[in-house]
Amino acid sequence: MNTFALIPARGGSKGIPRKNIKLIAGKPLIVWTIEAALRSSLLSAVVVSTDDPEIADVARRAGAQVPFMRPSELALDQTPGLDPVLHALDQLPQYDSVLLLQPTSPLRTTEDIDACLRLAMQQHARSAVSVSEADTHPYWTYRLTKDQALSRFVDAEPIARRQDLPQAFALNGALYFADANWLRSSGTLVGPETLAYVMAKERSVDVDTPLDWKMAELLLKDSL
Repeated sequence: MNTFALIPARGGSKGIPRKNIKLIAGKPLIVWTIEAALRSSLLSAVVVSTDDPEIADVARRAGAQVPFMRPSELALDQTPGLDPVLHALDQLPQYDSVLLLQPTSPLRTTEDIDACLRLAMQQHARSAVSVSEADTHPYWTYRLTKDQALSRFVDAEPIARRQDLPQAFALNGALYFADANWLRSSGTLVGPETLAYVMAKERSVDVDTPLDWKMAELLLKDSL
């Protein structure tokens, strides 16, 4: 399996300005992901896709490849997440599969990367993604009606005790593996054939808000 890691990192970030190269636990955020990917023996290359020259410079100094710059139209707030991946596949046709690693998952380890790739290889899967146990079980979630009344989100018999709930998992955003041809034809990173690699909650923090940042920084410092 000839797989490259793709780390997407655009320059714009509204929630946390310049998030991808902001220092967290002593390193730029993106460097945590680059270093974990570089330690994997199952990846053929570690590539950063960015529209930002400063991010590109940080990535290269950390050891990643930046063989192309992402067009500005693929680095907008409204750009679908799949588009930069398809663009990278077009630029790098020598690879037959891709592992998307979002830099907002700095607690993801090399062991997680390798375990996800081994799962895909052993099962001959065309797609595999990382998940973790859902923070809030869907049986305990609600919609609000127009008059602010609660309506169950899942039509199921009420379950009062947590230990009686069936297991529920959510995408954690850390790992997305896909066969290149399958990705082009399916147009999605997650489909009916997608396998799940289960990650521990403490490594599944997705940095999107200032609160996420504080939590990730505490956990990263604790891991050093």
